[in-house]
Amino acid sequence: MICSMTGFGQANRSFAGYNVFIDVKSVNHRYSEVSIRLPKEWAAFEDALKKTVLHAVKRGRVDVFITAEREAASPKNVTVNYALADAYLEAAEQLKQRYGITGQVDLNVLLKLPELIQMKDVRQEPDDEIEQELCACLQEAVAQLSAMRHREGEFLEQDIRERLAEMKRIHTELEALAPQVVQEYATKMTIRIQSLVLDGIPVDEQRLATEIALFADRSNVDEELTRLKSHFGQCEALLLDKEPVGRKLDFLIQEMNREVNTIGSKSNHSEPTARVIAMKAELEKMREQIQNIE
Repeated sequence: MICSMTGFGQANRSFAGYNVFIDVKSVNHRYSEVSIRLPKEWAAFEDALKKTVLHAVKRGRVDVFITAEREAASPKNVTVNYALADAYLEAAEQLKQRYGITGQVDLNVLLKLPELIQMKDVRQEPDDEIEQELCACLQEAVAQLSAMRHREGEFLEQDIRERLAEMKRIHTELEALAPQVVQEYATKMTIRIQSLVLDGIPVDEQRLATEIALFADRSNVDEELTRLKSHFGQCEALLLDKEPVGRKLDFLIQEMNREVNTIGSKSNHSEPTARVIAMKAELEKMREQIQNIE
């Protein structure tokens, strides 16, 4: 099943005295990359959270935003970092002595100093329980993300199938035109030879036959058309694959483009050239869509 690399999901739940909100979004990326922003006191859970995302997302850049609000009714235990307070006061004394500053350090000033006063929940949940709750909440958000990616993938698949059908139609026309081009060249050469004969100019019929044979060989695109048909079949098979196929499809489009370019370089007629241009246009549109596939 085709899956897009873009999507969004969110979830929230309450546990351990927190109301937790998780937003997940994903965009196109050549590889798999996960970025998680979460409260610093939960930094130890980052690896487990990344594994939760990577279990469902195989390719694309995924950004996870986790915010936590403390419940108002949650009882708090307030503590003082005395070692830090001593260090602040010692630093203040050194400043007074060095620069001749007078005055005392006010309590209000001390209370505003970073990390001097610390608050912790009286009832602290074990880390493993918090990790389980976070991962469960993230799974809900990732499930929404995956659902959106699959919905968009259905539209991408439909578009690619329609363009592939158009390319197969053009391919059929090229198969029919290939022998006609050689026949038209032979006819033109015959008419020219007849004109030369009427003017009394001698003609080497063996050289004429050789020239027509060389033209037929240079303009022969049977191998390219055969390989192109094989690529069409591979593309249809990949669209049914359950594993991520974005990179494989990207490579396959490059191979198709190579065959079409070769057909174009061998073309000496406006009709095949017009078909080649149309096929290249469809390939470019397919390539753009495949850039969005996981």
